[in-house]
Amino acid sequence: MSSQAKIVLLASALAFSLIGPAMAADLAPAYNDPPAFQWSGAYVGVHGGTAFTGMPNPFAGRNGLSGGVQAGYNQQMGPAVLGAEIEGSYLGGAEHDVLGGKIKEKWRGAAKAKAGISFDQTLLFGTGGVALTKFAKGDNVTSTDGWKAGYLVGAGIEQGFAGGLSAKVEYDYIRTPGVETTSALGKSKETIGSHELKAGINYRF
Repeated sequence: MSSQAKIVLLASALAFSLIGPAMAADLAPAYNDPPAFQWSGAYVGVHGGTAFTGMPNPFAGRNGLSGGVQAGYNQQMGPAVLGAEIEGSYLGGAEHDVLGGKIKEKWRGAAKAKAGISFDQTLLFGTGGVALTKFAKGDNVTSTDGWKAGYLVGAGIEQGFAGGLSAKVEYDYIRTPGVETTSALGKSKETIGSHELKAGINYRF
């Protein structure tokens, strides 16, 4: 074999050794990390639980079964999640002591801001806002305010799933000042402290 043929053969072998792995890498299927779970977007959902008067037992006497609907919007920025939510709930008649008798919580609407931190598909959040509660007459009370405004603070945890679904557990404390009632002992004005523990399901879209 001539020296020129040997040089061509050596150059060809060297080129193949350099280009071959690159071509193989190009032909191999590309792998990309799956996208991180995203909490951003609008959602609607339902919830159910218990509205109660005293701590620490939410299932003691004078409580009422609650249920309702919610809708909101989240915006995720890195691990931080900010959002807003409105909700409406039936409270089942949780009772509160007032001068000369009792009153009952029947309905509540709330507008809340949310802030939380996400750990991929798990979201820990706090919430706060305004609440409008409808009170009804209970034992020995002849009249009460009806709808009354107060404030709400709370916290919860939400777990995301595929298909836009998530499930949450949330605790809220609602404080309603200046609720006027009338009984045989006369008129009074009370500050009502309420608790609600609920579980819910949201659908994000």
